[in-house]
Parts: sequence; structure tokens; C-alpha cells
Amino acid sequence: MTTADASNGRRLTARGAKTRARIVTAAADLMYVQGVGATTLDEVVAASGVSKSQLYHHFSGKDALVRAVVDHVGERVIERERGALGHVSTIAGLRRWRDALVQSNALRHGAYGCALGTLATEVSDHDDAARLALSRLFTEWQSLLADVLRRLRDRGVLPPEAPIDQLAIGLMGALQGGYMLAQTARDVTPMATSIDMALTHIESLSASAAK
Repeated sequence: MTTADASNGRRLTARGAKTRARIVTAAADLMYVQGVGATTLDEVVAASGVSKSQLYHHFSGKDALVRAVVDHVGERVIERERGALGHVSTIAGLRRWRDALVQSNALRHGAYGCALGTLATEVSDHDDAARLALSRLFTEWQSLLADVLRRLRDRGVLPPEAPIDQLAIGLMGALQGGYMLAQTARDVTPMATSIDMALTHIESLSASAAK
């Protein structure tokens, strides 16, 4: 059985796919903790347990590996968010989503920030292909939030004129800004406060819809 290697168009055997996945997973873990710039290919080789020739068989260099990491991290984050947001149709459900993200980030005292946000900060100004991939991922995440807000509007919780897309942008901005503030403070309180402010605004529209 073979699978496609998106980075170079080659067909991979099952063994080759496992090797590639091991490289990407090791690189993603290192880059999340150390940063993209500080992570070397030698470290990825050591962490993944492959040879350097195996790494170069799958990736032409670090830029190609970083793009694979963006895809890997993005798939993981979006899958998580689909599960968390896919059936949310109440303000209380949005608050449970907020609580889960804040509590998860609290386990590391805010360190390292959002996995996608950290990648975006490091690579967006230096690799246009990676930037575009990250932009698509953030757009998809934002769309999941917009879908929740549309369900709220359809149920009469939000008024018909509620600016769904703008609210989703504001909520995403509060989330990502909150991650960054928590990262620098080593405290999730700013993250919780940022998201709460956005949710409080959404709730205020909910209150006006009920009148």
C-alpha cells in the first residue's frame, strides 16, 4: 500500500509514511517548545530516530519540513476545534469551549502559546507558502466560530442583524491575543479575560435579541 508525500509528490510505502510522520511529529514537538528558528535538522534527526539521509529523502530542507509541520499542527488543531465547536448552539456551550482552552493552557502556565499562533509569528514574514497555509487554517477555525454564532442567530439567541463574521473575527482575535498575553505573563488570567470580554459582548447582543 502506498500514500502520497505532499512535500515532493512521491508515492510512499506504509513504512515510508510512518518514517515521514515520525519526522514531522518530532519536528512539531521541538518547534513548539524551542521555536522554529532554534530547532535544527540535527535535533529533529535525533528526536525522531531517523538518519539524516532519511530526513532528506522526505524533505528537501528545513523550509519543506516547516511546511509539513504547519499542515500537521493545523490538522490536529482544526480536528480538535471541530470536535469542540461542531455542536455548540448556546452561549453556555461557548463558555464551556472557553473553559476547556483556558484550563488546557493553564496546565503549562500559558507557556508556548497557541500552536498555530506560534508558527504564524515565526514563519509568516519569511515563507509565503507557510503563511498562506496558516491563513487558510485560521480562516477555517474562524469559520467554525462563525457557524456557532449562526446557530445562535438561527435559534433566536442573537438578533437577525448580528454581524456574524465580524463577531467571529473578534472572538478569534481575543483568543489569539489572550494566548500571547498568557505566554508572556506565564499566567492564563489575561487569556481568560480576553475571551470573556468577547463573549460578554456577544451575550449583550443576546440580551437585546430577547427584548
